[in-house]
Amino acid sequence: MAQIMVDENENLEKAIKRFKRMVDKEGIVREYKKREYFEKPSTIRNRQNKTLKRKLMKKTHKTQQGGRS
Repeated sequence: MAQIMVDENENLEKAIKRFKRMVDKEGIVREYKKREYFEKPSTIRNRQNKTLKRKLMKKTHKTQQGGRS
């Protein structure tokens, strides 16, 4: 859980900015959006397979391009 301590003489805008940075660093908003709706396990698996394929294709494409130059 993100938590910050605000000093008595600290500017409120600065404290809010620190809080937002901490929330972003911990990935709280990203995690919330990911869990906002239920996703079937098969859908999760398919999405992960697609991203893995995309990464592999990109990697093989880079290696092929590097050899030709």
